[in-house]
Amino acid sequence: VYQEWSTTVGSIGRGTMLSGEEILCSTQQVIAGLEALRGENHTLLDDLQKALEGRPVADSGSVEQEKSGIIRQSLERIELGLGEAQVMMALSAHLGSLEAEKQKLRTQVRRLCQENQWLRDELAGAQQRLQDREQEVVTLEEQNRHLQFMSSIRKYDQEEPPPEDKETGSTKESLDDLFPTDEEEQSQISQPHGSSAAAAAQQGGYEIPARLRTLHNLVIQYASQGRYEVAVPLCKQALEDLEKSSGHSHPDVATMLNILALVYRDQNKYKEAANLLNDALAIREKTLGIDHPAVAATLNNLAVLYGKRGKYKEAEPLCKRALEIREKVLGTDHPDVAKQLNNLALLCQNQGKYQEVEQYYERALHIYQSRLGPNDANVAKTKNNLASCYLKQGKYRQAEALYKEILTLAHEKEFGSVAGESKVII
Repeated sequence: VYQEWSTTVGSIGRGTMLSGEEILCSTQQVIAGLEALRGENHTLLDDLQKALEGRPVADSGSVEQEKSGIIRQSLERIELGLGEAQVMMALSAHLGSLEAEKQKLRTQVRRLCQENQWLRDELAGAQQRLQDREQEVVTLEEQNRHLQFMSSIRKYDQEEPPPEDKETGSTKESLDDLFPTDEEEQSQISQPHGSSAAAAAQQGGYEIPARLRTLHNLVIQYASQGRYEVAVPLCKQALEDLEKSSGHSHPDVATMLNILALVYRDQNKYKEAANLLNDALAIREKTLGIDHPAVAATLNNLAVLYGKRGKYKEAEPLCKRALEIREKVLGTDHPDVAKQLNNLALLCQNQGKYQEVEQYYERALHIYQSRLGPNDANVAKTKNNLASCYLKQGKYRQAEALYKEILTLAHEKEFGSVAGESKVII
C-alpha cells in the first residue's frame, strides 16, 4: 500500500497534465493509501507500546522508543496528507458545483436570449398591428366623413319614381332611347341640358346600387343644370373612393364609370366617355358574367356613343349583342327587348338598311301590342317610326294606313270613340 501511494504521489508531483476526473480519482487513491498507511502505523505503534510495557523503565531509551517516535512523526505527516487530500476533495466538489451552476446560468442566459428575441418579434408585430389599426382608423374616419357628407345631401334624393320615358312611356328612365326620331331630336336640341346622364337610373333592368343612389341623383341634378364643373369632380372623387375600398374590378366601380361616361358624353367628350365605357364593360363581363343585364346596358351605352359620332357600323354589333343578352335574360317578348329593337332599327335606318329596319320595328310593335296593349303610347310611337320607314322606301300605302291608325287612336283617346263611316280619321 505504501509503495502504491508513493507511486501515485510521485506521478502527481511530477506535474503530469491530468483531467479533472483523473485528479479526483488519483486523490481518492491517495486518501485510500494514506488511510491504509495510517492503519499500519497505528498497528506498529501499538505493537511497540506493548513491547515497551513489558520492559523495565531503565530500558526506556531503547530502539523501540526511537521507532515509536518515528512512527508518531509518520502518523502526523499522514494525518496532514489526509487533511490536504480532504481539502482537495472539498475543493473539487466545490468546483464541480460551481461548474454546474455555471452551466445552469449559461442555459438560463440562452433561454433569456431566446425569450428576448421572441419578445422583440412580438413587440415588432404589435407595433405593425398598431400601425395597421391606426391606418384603418384613419380610413374609417375618412369614410365616416364621406358618409356624413352623403347624408347631408340626402335631401336631393328623389323618392318619387322617375318621370315617364320619352321614347317608351315606361315609368323607368333607361339608356335605350338615345337615338330619337327627327321630332324628338329637335326637342333635345332645344333643351341642351336635358342630360342623358339622367337616363342612368335604370340601365336596361340593372338597378343602381343603393350606396351609389344618392350620389347618382346628385350628379344628375348638377348635370341637368349644366354644372359639369361640379358633377365631374364629384364623380371622380366617388370613383377614387370606390377603387380604394373595393378595388378597381368591382361592379360598383363599373357603375360609377358609366355615370361619369354619360356626363362626359353630355359634354361631347366622346373619347373619354368611350374609354370609361370600355373599362366598365370589361369589369362587368369579368365580375357579373357576359350575359348580365348590366353588360347589355353598357353595350347599349357604347352603341349610343358611336351612333352620336356617326359610327353606325361600329355601333350595330354592340347593339345586336345587347339585344341577344336581353332576349336571353328577359325573354324574346319583353318590352325591354322591344326598346333594344327600336335602337337597332334606328342604327340600321341611318345606314339605309330599310328592310332590316322594317323587320325590327314590326317585331317591336308586335311585342308592345301583345304585352302592353294596343292603346299603349309605345305602340303609337313604334307605328309612327315604322310609317316613317315606309315613307323613306316609297311604301306610301302602308305608311298611310299606319298614320290613319295612329290618328284614329289619338282622336278616340282625346274626344272619345268615332262612330259610323267616320271611324278612320283622314
